[in-house]
Amino acid sequence: MYGKTIRLRRLFPNPSHRLFSVPLDHSVTMGPIEGLEQLAPLAEELQDAGTDLLIVTKGAVREVAPVLAPTTLLGIHVSASTGLGSGVNRKVLVGSAAEAVGLGADLLSVQVNFGVPEEPDMLTDLGVAVDQCRQLGLPLLCMAYVKKESGGTPDELRHAARAAADLGADIVKTSYPGSLEDFTRLCRTTPVPVLIGGGVRIEPESAFLRLVEESVAAGGAGICIGRNLFQRRPVGPLARQIAARLHGDL
Repeated sequence: MYGKTIRLRRLFPNPSHRLFSVPLDHSVTMGPIEGLEQLAPLAEELQDAGTDLLIVTKGAVREVAPVLAPTTLLGIHVSASTGLGSGVNRKVLVGSAAEAVGLGADLLSVQVNFGVPEEPDMLTDLGVAVDQCRQLGLPLLCMAYVKKESGGTPDELRHAARAAADLGADIVKTSYPGSLEDFTRLCRTTPVPVLIGGGVRIEPESAFLRLVEESVAAGGAGICIGRNLFQRRPVGPLARQIAARLHGDL
């Protein structure tokens, strides 16, 4: 119990400090896409700009560990599928909380895609991961997505976020529901910290920054955004602007 409390306090040290987290796990699903050709230089640039948490796959720790700053938090993502197969939306567990702790993790990350036929299997995996994390005092982040053609209505996104929290997730990441009002409502009905995800690239850059600002105004606990950040070069200047908005420096 105390272990999870202590680790969550590191993730959210005070109400004005929103979590700036960047997932770098995309290469399992999508391959070495633009921006993820080499992890170590990217990790260094993100840390220098104020990123709090980097989320990687367990194999990628070998690249990140040598450059990980003492103050940077580490998340291990253990849900996987690839675009090479026919079931890309069916995520399976490929690691455990014990492995993550052994790798130095501050957080375990799993993904559940709601609204697809394989949803029950992923909910089972979430339950397994929740039990493992509870035993080890490790916070669990659930990336809760609604995989429908519409991307999920605001009500469906609220349902997914609440389901993930009620099944034991300590933090929920989900898609932006489209408006400040809807995201405020989603945060209010989810009893754990909510992180906003970025998804496909948002243009122009000012629109992306506005999304970050709205997530703060709505009561979100921070962001967990990858492609919208690391696929814009150079990464550092934009990341610094995000850090200023999330850490209350503006």
